[in-house]
Amino acid sequence: MQSPQTAPVLTIGTRGSPLALKQAEEVRSRLAAVNGLDADAIAIRVIKTSGDIILDRPLSEVGGKGLFTKELEVALAGGEIDLAVHSAKDVATAIDPGFTLAAYLPREDVRDAFLSLIAKSPDHLPEGAIIGSSSLRRRAQMKRFRPDFRTVEFRGNVQTRLQKLADGVAQATLLAMAGLNRLGEAHRVTHVLDVAHFPPAPAQGAIVIETRAGDGAATRLAAMLDDPATRAMVEAERAFLTVLDGSCRTPIAAYSSLSDGRMSLFGQILLPDGSEVFEDEMTADADAGRDLGTRLGEKLLADAGPDFIARVKQG
Repeated sequence: MQSPQTAPVLTIGTRGSPLALKQAEEVRSRLAAVNGLDADAIAIRVIKTSGDIILDRPLSEVGGKGLFTKELEVALAGGEIDLAVHSAKDVATAIDPGFTLAAYLPREDVRDAFLSLIAKSPDHLPEGAIIGSSSLRRRAQMKRFRPDFRTVEFRGNVQTRLQKLADGVAQATLLAMAGLNRLGEAHRVTHVLDVAHFPPAPAQGAIVIETRAGDGAATRLAAMLDDPATRAMVEAERAFLTVLDGSCRTPIAAYSSLSDGRMSLFGQILLPDGSEVFEDEMTADADAGRDLGTRLGEKLLADAGPDFIARVKQG
């Protein structure tokens, strides 16, 4: 425990979910190791966000991605915390200039996991099966895969969702493999979905550290943890998302890979019912990821036509 007489060197702000705490603890451990500090010299402060409070409605109806970061940024701006730790896929595409994304940790598994108590894969679910998910992307991809599937809003931690499956609220649900791995819950997975057929959310599997733009000391400390490969891939995916007006109201998927100094970026946009999809892949030099994401987003918008995003938002 931190001695009450000893002020922490840094204070990390995080949501209070089991996964968010695991991610904050990983950041603390890495910061302590790289700076030769005792982990107890770095405090973790739990801050409840709107996304943690509003559980009865889809995020798309109440504000989207910012619901998981807004209160953390308020605490950061006020100097209550020095660093905010987020799942990168929860961070809005445009952040306030008063903040900076100082570091990305090495990326975890980007794939989605299928969890069910009655079927070993989506192929084996019965006709008209109900898929529980709060993600419009996952719901759209499942309905594209099998139009007979029905979907319901499904939020909560792993144990809560498993209990909902046991109670028959849904026959299956989908979660990020990265989160399950970090929680030591990978054994819950029934089937890991192939990114070729079920591409993930942009930035899925990455942890990002946000700091105040004017706080050079905290930013320098955080930057020591930055993984250049993860940053390059996530920045490309976020650029793609920005062009497409990406938010929790839009089913969008993207994933990138690096090889021999080149980056490959795949992107996908869907109608919420999965009935229409546009997707493509582009490559560029590894250091041109943002431009690559922008070009791919513009191409998919052109392919889809001017009214596609409007129809997406209409559901």
